[in-house]
Amino acid sequence: MAYQSITDQQLRLYMTDLKNHSQCTSAARAGFSERTARRFDADPTPPSQRKIVHGRTVSDPLEGYWENDILPVLENDNALQAVTLLRHLQGLHPLAFPDDRIRRTLERRVRQWRALKGPERDIIFRQTPEPGYMAQSDFTHAAELEVTIAGALFPHLLYHFAMVYSRWEHVGVVLGGESFTALAENLQQALWALGGVPQNHRTDSLSAAFRNLTRDECEDITKRYEAFVGHYGMDASRNNRGEAHENGAVESQNRHLKKAIAQALILRGSRDFASVAEYRRFIDMLVARRNRQRMEAVEVEQLHLKPLPPRRTTDYTEVIVPVTRMGGFRVKSIFYSAPSQLIGQRLRIHLYDDRLDAFLGSTLVATHPRGRGRNDGHRVHVINYHHVIHALKRKPQALWSSIYRDGLFPRTEYAQAWEVLQHSLPRRDACRRMVALLFIAHDQACEAELARLLADDLGSGLIPDPKTLATQLTPKHAVLPKDVVVSHPSLDSFDALLEVRA
Repeated sequence: MAYQSITDQQLRLYMTDLKNHSQCTSAARAGFSERTARRFDADPTPPSQRKIVHGRTVSDPLEGYWENDILPVLENDNALQAVTLLRHLQGLHPLAFPDDRIRRTLERRVRQWRALKGPERDIIFRQTPEPGYMAQSDFTHAAELEVTIAGALFPHLLYHFAMVYSRWEHVGVVLGGESFTALAENLQQALWALGGVPQNHRTDSLSAAFRNLTRDECEDITKRYEAFVGHYGMDASRNNRGEAHENGAVESQNRHLKKAIAQALILRGSRDFASVAEYRRFIDMLVARRNRQRMEAVEVEQLHLKPLPPRRTTDYTEVIVPVTRMGGFRVKSIFYSAPSQLIGQRLRIHLYDDRLDAFLGSTLVATHPRGRGRNDGHRVHVINYHHVIHALKRKPQALWSSIYRDGLFPRTEYAQAWEVLQHSLPRRDACRRMVALLFIAHDQACEAELARLLADDLGSGLIPDPKTLATQLTPKHAVLPKDVVVSHPSLDSFDALLEVRA
């Protein structure tokens, strides 16, 4: 309760009641405490005639120390905390300040000094959003969601696009870091999903896209980003470094988005997904539900958006690589396989966040999921066994010591079969059986069905035998119709077409 001064009328009421009631009752009837009543008993001077003295009732514990020891240090660097200044005092005067008894006093004194004589502080100017004017993009870490893919923890980022006026949003799952490729690919998807282009696109400093790059590479990425926004006719802007509130529309939605995803995962009953594609569908459905609540504002905003260009622009990184005698090519220290016919050719690689496409001229010749480097220093190989199986069939013993052997197996059942074969059979026989299994999966296009048969054999404790398993596969017979009836139209019917044309 706020303090209220005692009036002369209250004092007169108290004095009158004191003749017939106790001190406690009289004070209560007058509207003040018993302690105040005792003070009036000692000095019955009316409040209007009392001289109010404002001042300290106890001695200042910082007298002499504030001006000599604290103020010079605080003026030199005003970022010092009160507890740091207290430790400074205790180091200089251990006998005067043996404990933390004056901590609250020192905190109040420092807070008052900053309010009266401290430096100017920044002010946040709230803005009135304009429909169709600004969109903001940001990347946010999603480790707290604890999502797993096929039982393995799935480290990833979420790209978040938000329109400032309508709060319409688009979310993309990013497998790598905050790269230009991830930004361009997801931003382009957001614009085409929105159906229009805002006037301004704001991001943070995009420092992640420039990290560990040479100066020429940094300038190249800057030019590519300017070309990207120029293709869509947007102005590019960035918030000041360290001023996250300038990107507040998307920064604030990051927290709400991840909270909504966490709640949806609880309702789902599991944080595990069979594949990244399934997890992406889950995110897309959630974001679509959130956007349906903003449709009225979105309709207003779409009236002010600029039209989309006739076509999309480049949203990938392009590199040129040679295909080596190893049967593949290397991109960002990751080895990818290629069809053996391409050895000696130079391929044009379109590098996306989650995949890469290899082109010979304008022909797509290979597609791979994008590999990521490991922290333990081991090289990563991304191998499609279809590319190497014919060469491996001629040299099955090469499987034993191949540096990318573990990347050959398309499913876990094949890797488990190899573990059994190499421990149960001599090296020669183990390699021949494993290569035969991979060739059957390739030649008969029965990778999934053969994997189920391998799982059954391994569960029964049997050593996989390619010949036996081949007889268990479902034969793929083409069923042809017995009688094919072909009706020939009358030639006179074509005259009708000529008449319509005339």
